Amino acid sequence: MSKRQESKHKIDRRLGVNLWGRAKSPFNKRETVPGQHGQRRFKVSNFGQQLMAKQKLKGYYGNIGERQFHRYYVEAARRRGDTGERLVGLLESRLDTVVYRLKFVPTVFAARQFVSHGHVLVNGKRVTVASYLVKPGDEVELRQKSRELPVVLEAIGSGERDVPDYLEVDHKAMKGKYVRIPQFAEIPYPVQMEPNLVVEFYSR
Repeated sequence: MSKRQESKHKIDRRLGVNLWGRAKSPFNKRETVPGQHGQRRFKVSNFGQQLMAKQKLKGYYGNIGERQFHRYYVEAARRRGDTGERLVGLLESRLDTVVYRLKFVPTVFAARQFVSHGHVLVNGKRVTVASYLVKPGDEVELRQKSRELPVVLEAIGSGERDVPDYLEVDHKAMKGKYVRIPQFAEIPYPVQMEPNLVVEFYSR
């Protein structure tokens, strides 16, 4: 098992949820946090709830670094409208997230690696930065020689998840379009996310 996969599994158990809704998650077999006293339950403070909400949202998008995640919050707070909505909108606009949502790869971790290795084009130009923000109307496609990779064919054939309505995809052409920035209620999170608590955490 790779270190990346081990890390994913640790995130699931540490947070106490099957964060990506995957059948392979160890949380499906052992619903406790790591450690000898994983069965214990403690009353969680307001701060603890806010911290957990942040860790879940941050972890879901490939365990983004704290500094970068905080920058997303600052940008979301700067924009007009609901800060929580703007925050998840920015996260869903990341290129690695879009590649994952289009089902070109099986996990968001694979999407980050896939982008950084130069397999993805945005509007015909190769982009290797996973955090690149895709704009509504942008087209995302796979390079010609990347379209027959086993990881791509496996992801496309998987029935584990569907492509959401705010994206369009043609898996035969290996091309998709980011139609619009989604609302929070549209995003297909496998677990309950609470961006309002994330906003509370950072605005303390």
